[in-house]
Amino acid sequence: MKKFLNYVMLTASFTLAASASANDLNKLLEQVKADRISEAKLDKKREAEFIAARADKQALLNKAKQELANQNARNKRLTKEYAANEIKLAQKEVELDNAKGTLGEMFGVSRSAAADAFGQISSSIVSAQYPGRGEALSRIANSKEIPALEDLEELWFALQTEMTQSGEVAQFTAEVTNLDGSKSTETITRIGTFNLVSDAGYLTYNDEVGQVQPLAKQPAGYISGTASDFFNTTSGYAPVYVDPSRGGILALETRKRTLMEFYHQGAEVGYAITALLILGCLIALERLIVLGSMSAKIKAQEKNLDTPNENNPLGRLLKIYHDNKSVDAETLELKLDEGILRETPKVDRGINLIKMFAAIAPLMGLLGTVIGMIMTFQTITLFGTGDPKIMAGNISLALVTTALGLICALPLILIHSVIAGRSKSVLQKLDEQSAGLIAAIAEKESK
Repeated sequence: MKKFLNYVMLTASFTLAASASANDLNKLLEQVKADRISEAKLDKKREAEFIAARADKQALLNKAKQELANQNARNKRLTKEYAANEIKLAQKEVELDNAKGTLGEMFGVSRSAAADAFGQISSSIVSAQYPGRGEALSRIANSKEIPALEDLEELWFALQTEMTQSGEVAQFTAEVTNLDGSKSTETITRIGTFNLVSDAGYLTYNDEVGQVQPLAKQPAGYISGTASDFFNTTSGYAPVYVDPSRGGILALETRKRTLMEFYHQGAEVGYAITALLILGCLIALERLIVLGSMSAKIKAQEKNLDTPNENNPLGRLLKIYHDNKSVDAETLELKLDEGILRETPKVDRGINLIKMFAAIAPLMGLLGTVIGMIMTFQTITLFGTGDPKIMAGNISLALVTTALGLICALPLILIHSVIAGRSKSVLQKLDEQSAGLIAAIAEKESK
């Protein structure tokens, strides 16, 4: 009985499991059928969209073909019109040449004359006083039409003005652009077509920007000085340097180095030579003052030999003489010689130093020459000889120091000769007075 019950229970559980499995399969089948239907609908929708898009693409293709045909037709039409216009232009050019007649030659001459005049007038300093003269000339020179009567008159007036003003000295007021960029209104004197001058010196006209500007550096003083004097002259005649090249020579003058610039090229050696010259001149000045004062006192003492004054060498010798009148001539001679020997260093002090400076200065100049040449060869080693400007600075050092050495030595030699002559004159007077005093003692002894 128990076995039977177990069997019944097992059969019931199996029946329930089989029933649940059948339900799941039915649901899966229904799901697959539903998905199949939706996929079919989606495919039909896509197919309909593709067919519609294909129709649209065909319409676009047809439209593009029609546009291509239209453009080809337009191209043929424009080609025919272009060829017809070319023929028509050639005919019109022939008609224009026939209508011009001799005016065509005048057209070419006027353009050529305007172009030449524009190049001359635009760069002329007269344009600083009469600006804007080149605009009409530029229009005539670049025109492709026969110039009108007004244009020919403008060309005539421009040429006449330039010719007239080239022979006049005029004064006018204009705006000057300074080197720092600031602007000021100044009175300017124009000398024909050669130069512009003001109270400060020469000016230049920059035709590229149409401005009056001062020179970057004024020429030498003797040149710029005449310009200032000429500007300030109100009547009569005044000399002035003019530039017939219309600025070319003046530009070269401004690029020339001044004496001070040449001096500084000597660098340290040049400065040392200058120090020698200054020191030698100071010593010479002190010696000139001392020897001049000494000579004046000696002359005053010569007028009063009986009253010796110890503020001068002769007075001190006379003091020795008065203190030793009782001694014999030989002893007095020795004492006076001793006095002269004491006075000699005071008279000759510094003279040999000036002579030594005069001898050292050329040697220092030679030293600068050697240094400059060494630096020149070093530059050649590094950069070659392609550009002489690279070597110019070192060569200038060599030459300038040599010149400075000679410039220093020459005045020092002259000064040494003058001072040595004065010192010898003082010592000679002492020797003369000493000999006279000894002779007086010897004469007394002989009596």
